Order: sequence, then structure tokens, then C-alpha cells
Amino acid sequence: MAKTFINEKEQERISVAVKEAEKSTSGEIATALIGESSDYALYELVFSLCIGFVYFSSLLFFYPSVSVWLGNLFWDAPEWYVTAFYGISTVLVVGLVYFFSNMSFVDRLIIPRKVLREKVRNRALRYFTESGVYSTRDHTGILIFVSLLEKRVEVLADQGISEKIPQNEWNELVAALSRAMRDGQLAGGLCAAVESCGKKLSKHFPIKSDDSNELSDSVDILES
Repeated sequence: MAKTFINEKEQERISVAVKEAEKSTSGEIATALIGESSDYALYELVFSLCIGFVYFSSLLFFYPSVSVWLGNLFWDAPEWYVTAFYGISTVLVVGLVYFFSNMSFVDRLIIPRKVLREKVRNRALRYFTESGVYSTRDHTGILIFVSLLEKRVEVLADQGISEKIPQNEWNELVAALSRAMRDGQLAGGLCAAVESCGKKLSKHFPIKSDDSNELSDSVDILES
């Protein structure tokens, strides 16, 4: 999913932006994109079952009409036809709702915002650990993490950075990148976020003579 939102040229732009930003700082900037931070299958299933229950309950009020309609349709249909119709149509409704629930905009409507925030935060923390952002020499790694389905951005800074740069400064970066995403300028927003990040880091963590590139400059496209 993430690859459909950003092409190879845009990925290269981000990589170049990271290299440029890190020329003046010993900090390490990592970027990552993911289509969705969770599959949300349980929420989609529960929503589909609820709609199915509402549909089935509604049909009960129209039992006489449905019975007459089936009788006319199948020439004096037996009583079990009505039961079969209720069961089969309810299963179809649940299946269709579940299918459409897999669409991104539907997920954002049916899943509580608190859950979306927590899922993105947890996935960002997992990547922060797995990718080694937390283990740079001076603990000056920072991650810009974008989750597309949820349209959320997380900026996670290691201990060395957090001790000198308050979280509210990163919140401004998150807000700016979120606006760029809404405007369809994901790559441009990421490049601007990286540039801003580099400027903030260079004030507190200037480049060292023995500096080395500890993290990849390329944006990491995650599948799950």
C-alpha cells in the first residue's frame, strides 16, 4: 500500500534530504512509511456482525410481507424458504459489509481514534527498536514514522535528543507533515520535515570530526 503513495523518484528525494540534513549534525535521521499499523480485522468483523444483526432484526418486522413476496416468487413457497432467505441474506450482508470495511476511509470511520493513535504509536515504537534508531553511538537517533491508513505521524527521539529538545518542537513538525499529507504532498512534506529536523539537531548536536553514518538514509517502506 505504501508504495502506491510514493514512487522511486520521491523516495530518492527523501534520501537526498536526509543526507543533506545530516551533513551538519551528528544526529541520525530515520524515515519510515507503512500502509497501516494494524490490520484491524477484529474491529471490521465486529462492525460487520453488528450491521448484520441490525439487518436481521429489521427483517423481523417485515416477516408477513417477506413471506407473501416469497410465496408469489416461488409459487406458494414453504415456510422454511423464509428462514433460508433470512439466513442467506444476512450472511451476504455481513460479507459485503466486511469487504467494504477493508477500505481505508471506512476503517477511519468505524475504528475509534484512540485505537488508531495507539496502534500507530506502538508500531512506531516497534520499528524504533527493530531498526536500531535507539542504539546510535550518542543516542541521537530520531525517527519520522508515517502510517498512511490512519493518516498519522509519529516522531520518536532517542534519549540524547529528548534531553535537549522538548517534545512540543517535534509536535510542530508532526502537524506540518500531517497537513502536507492531507494536501497530497507526502514526499514534499517528508523532505521538509527532514530538513526541519536537521536544523534543530545541528543546533544541539553539531557534526563531529569522526562522525559516521549509522542509519540508512533511505526511507524504509514497510509492508506490515
